[in-house]
Amino acid sequence: MKHNSIELVMSIILLVAVYITVSYGLPIAQASANNKKLASEGAASTKSDNSKTVVIDSGHGGVDGGKESKAGVFEKDINLSIALKLKAILEADGINVIMTRTDDKGLYNENDSNKKVSDMKKRCQMINNSNADLAISIHQNSFPDSDVSGAQVFYYTYSAQGKKLAGILQNSFKETVNNNNTRIEKANKSYYMLVNTKIPIVIAECGFLSNPQEDALLNTEEYQHSIAEALYNGIVTYLIDE
Repeated sequence: MKHNSIELVMSIILLVAVYITVSYGLPIAQASANNKKLASEGAASTKSDNSKTVVIDSGHGGVDGGKESKAGVFEKDINLSIALKLKAILEADGINVIMTRTDDKGLYNENDSNKKVSDMKKRCQMINNSNADLAISIHQNSFPDSDVSGAQVFYYTYSAQGKKLAGILQNSFKETVNNNNTRIEKANKSYYMLVNTKIPIVIAECGFLSNPQEDALLNTEEYQHSIAEALYNGIVTYLIDE
């Protein structure tokens, strides 16, 4: 009789345990699974949002070396190195990138009588046909006074969106690269690329090769990456605000 009583008690406990599991355990497990699915879908939708496109123009290239540093490094090579770093960061964030060049070649034919003009026309044509949200042309500056330094962003005088983008990028340069940079974005109505493109565009002069200290920095991977980060931060801020 005692043995039967124990079995009865154990059976009741088992039934209660099953009831609790069915009534409470499964919904909790299901909710947890649903939460994981929503989190996964949220992450996927962020990474797969390729609706934004940016054109990165790496200034100069090929026979056009651009400015030359005192160490003998050409502007075209620094421009391309920064451009490729920026491309990688943007693409990692799911943003489409169109490059005007990805190696040391200009956008001209060998038989073109004026390679520089041909190159500039083709760059503008690429930008105008890109249907991109914005374009950024990466360059390095130079000045007779070797004490002059600091990144500066130029925009087309009559472009409200260009001015907005330039202001955001200029501020990003100060926050990310050099807090002592007192330069402000600058309007221009004569630069060929600014005049002859149809989307918001800026020219980012990332530093002065004529300044020995800045020249040395511009030739390091770490500093180039910080410039790419500054450009990325500014671009994303602009795109989010659009």
